[in-house]
Order: sequence, then C-alpha cells, then structure tokens
Amino acid sequence: MSGSMTRCDRTPAWQALQAQYAATGRSLDLREAFAADPRRFADFSQDAPHVFADLSKNLVDTPTQGLLLDLARQCGLEQHRDAMFAGENINRTENRAVMHFLLRNPPPAHDGKGDAAPEKIADELRQVHETLDAMLAYAEQVRQDPAITDIVNIGIGGSDLGPQMAVLALDEFRLPGKRLHFVSNIDGQELAAVLAQRRPENTLFLIASKTFSTIETMTNAASAKHWFEAQGGTHIARHFAALTTNVAAARDFGISTTFGFWDWVGGRYSLWSAIGLPLAIAIGAQGFREFLGGAHAMDNHFRSAPLAQNLPVRLGLLDVWYRNFHGFTSRSIAPYSSALRRLPAYLQQLEMESNGKRVDLDGQALPFATAPVLWGEPGTNGQHAYFQMLHQGTDVVPVEFVAVKRAARSLPGHHSKLLANVLAQAQALMQGKKDAGGHQHFPGNRPSTLLLLEALTPASLGALIALQEHRVFVSGAIWGINSFDQWGVELGKVLAKDLESRLDSGDAAGLDGSTAGLLQRLRAS
Repeated sequence: MSGSMTRCDRTPAWQALQAQYAATGRSLDLREAFAADPRRFADFSQDAPHVFADLSKNLVDTPTQGLLLDLARQCGLEQHRDAMFAGENINRTENRAVMHFLLRNPPPAHDGKGDAAPEKIADELRQVHETLDAMLAYAEQVRQDPAITDIVNIGIGGSDLGPQMAVLALDEFRLPGKRLHFVSNIDGQELAAVLAQRRPENTLFLIASKTFSTIETMTNAASAKHWFEAQGGTHIARHFAALTTNVAAARDFGISTTFGFWDWVGGRYSLWSAIGLPLAIAIGAQGFREFLGGAHAMDNHFRSAPLAQNLPVRLGLLDVWYRNFHGFTSRSIAPYSSALRRLPAYLQQLEMESNGKRVDLDGQALPFATAPVLWGEPGTNGQHAYFQMLHQGTDVVPVEFVAVKRAARSLPGHHSKLLANVLAQAQALMQGKKDAGGHQHFPGNRPSTLLLLEALTPASLGALIALQEHRVFVSGAIWGINSFDQWGVELGKVLAKDLESRLDSGDAAGLDGSTAGLLQRLRAS
C-alpha cells in the first residue's frame, strides 16, 4: 500500500493477534475475567474529555490489548493521524486534505494551550473563523427577531443528520419561541407536513447543500419557494438563507445570505461548519462555541494521549478486534437518553459511509471485512423491541450504551429508573442466566461498552461526536482504506436521473427485465 501506512494484514501484529484469538481470545469468559482480576474495571476504563468509558465488559484481556496497540504502531496509525492534523492530502482518491478538526480549532491568539495550526493551514484557519463569526452573528440576528418563529432546515445526509441530532440533543438549551424543523426526504409528504403548520411571514428556510445541486435538497427547496410565494410571502432574501459554496446558484434562486465551507470538509463531518447554523440558532453563539470547544478538547486528547490511554484509539482497535477476529458483523448503539434518539442514525452515516469500503488505498480488493452494520434505538425503548435478540439470539452483537449521569429534565423517579436499566442491561448481557429448560437460558458473556457523560451539554455532546469521528478514523487507518470518500453514493444518483425521464417516456430500451417490468407497472393507469 502506498504512503507511510501498512495495511493491517501485512503486519507481524496481525499474525500474532490471529494466534492470540485462537489460543485464548475466542474462549475468554468475562465472568471468569472479573473473578480473576479485581482491578479489571480500573484497568479497562478511562476518562477522556467530557466522557468516561467503561471498556471492562469487552472480550479483551491485557495481552490482546497490547497486541492491538502493536498493530496500531505497525500500521503507522500515529503518522497517519499526524498527517491529517498537519493538513496533508490523506484523502487520496480526491486529492484533498481532511481538516474538519480545523472547524473547532480556536484562533491561535485565543488558544492558551499553544496548539496553533501548522503554517500551511493557517490561512484556512483564518477563513474558518471569518465564516464562523459571520454565521454566529447571523444566528444571533435570527434569535433576536421575534417575527421568525420557525426555522426549516432543508438538506440531506450530513446536512440533515448532524444538525437534527444535535438540536434534539441540546433541546434543554434551545431558545424558547424558536421551533426548528428538518426536511430531508424527497418524498413530498415530509415537506408538506411541515409547511401545513407554518406561515410564510414567520418562517426562515435554510437550504443546506454544498454544491446547491443535490437533487433531494433542491427539489424540496424549489417546492418551499413555490409554497412561500403562493401563500403571499414576500422578500425571499429575508426568509431564505443558503449553506453552500455555490454563491452564484444561490443568488439565482433569490438568496443573498450565504455561508460556505471547504472541499476538505466531508458532509458527515460538516456539523461544525455553517451546516451547524440550525444548532447555533437553537443554542446561541456562546453555546455553539462551547460545542466546538468540547470537540477541540477531544481532538487534543486524540493527538496527544499515549495510545494505551487514547480513547478513540482503544475504541477503534476494539472495533477491528471484533470485526476481523471474532467475526461480529454489527454493533448496536443504545443511548439511554431520549435527547440522543437520533444518535444511532447519525453514527450510521459516520461509520458506514466512511468505512463501508472493499478496496484499500491502492484500489486493491481487501481480503478481510471492514465496517460493521450500526443500528439501534434509545433505551428503554430498545429493550422492548430488539434486546431479546441481543440476549438470546444466535448472533453476538456488541452493544455500545451511552448514558448521562445528571438529567436535564426528569420527573421524580424517572432518571434513577433509566440509569438502573442501562446498568442492568449491560450486567445481564455479561452475566447471563442458567436455565436447564433452555427457554429462559441467557448465555451471557456478551460484550458491551458504556460511555458516560456527566451531563448532556454543548461541550459534552461536541466531545462525544468528535470521539466517534476519531474512532472511525482509527479503524479505517488500520484497514488501510480511505475513510473520506463516498463513491458508493453516486451510482444510484446517476441511474435515478435516467429512470426519471423513462418514467415520463416509457422507454425501457436497454433496461434489465426487472427494472423494465417495474417501470411499466408504475406507468400503468
């Protein structure tokens, strides 16, 4: 593989891990491990900025952890990480730098830690803060405008999942009197449902599309503009703003207020940029800066903590251990916080769009598996839906619990029950229960991680998201793939354009039998 990286399966540590798994890894029993080591919880848990992680209920022991760290070193993880933070073009297929971390880097003059950006990206940092200051000033302007009661964000993918998840998560900090709505699906039912309850004179539309050409977003934007004018709305420039780099296209649409970002910001990493405008409107400029500050603290941890005490590294290596040695095909995300109910959907895009790749950096097919399937629901809802399978199903699925120690809003007795449930589920997965009859037998020894926040605040949410970003970077680097392109998204888009015209014309020439048959059925009166 090109560059300073070495693909994981070409390292001595990989072979050593295979031997370790065969010798003791596959048979490790967590109940026996805790009984034999009274320090297991202390040794396999740690603090990171705003996040405490209990990793002790995972199927790893000290020798395995040591070999995983050897794997990281032999793959060149530290050098790859440093290259990203130095602004090198680590996104090789698109010849781009990967610098979403710069979006939360303080201005050098204001950073008491002295972690100023390298000289080669200092100009980008200046532009970042010019855009950030302008975006936050606009957010405050909207917050202080009593006529604007509803903000409708129209975007898809990273332009929807990130801001929607964060606005819901930080609802406690939201300015009263401002309602935020998110429209992403090209299915007109979604936009129509939002517009049915709105008045044009009280509504601000945010059109979020880097290129101002995304089909779903621009279709919804055009329909929103038509509704606005049909309902007697005037002054499009006052009621529409664009989060885009295509200022000319936005101007043609009638929008004069635009906030851009850069080609080194991938969509799923764009929440920290102007795409975060809905969040800035919801929680204010100071809250948004605290959000960036929490992420920056996690950046510094990832950059500077020794590998053995580096939480993103430990989580990313654990993902490799489970995917490639235990053969686990999925991971369940269970946030025990209703405010974090969109976190599983956000993490699905972050991990599966980043690491759902089948070739390495040189375009060579990989002989091992990459990204697991991520899925989940908030607790305790998930307990009454899919936890049956987690406890007694034939597949072992590692679970990642997220809990919040101090509730923002809770009725008496609710939060203690919530916390008791998250502890109980992790305990039950590990301990299991014997039943000779079989039907009530829980095999146990099923792994889980618990990420604990002291409170759900802008800073802690920022740290949690940055932790997940860097964890995905780690596993992608070990696998030797490019985590920062997404070519797999494109083919279906191209085919859809062709099929849209065929739905009008009925031309089925050259189509496969199934698509042609479905086309004719959809056209039949």
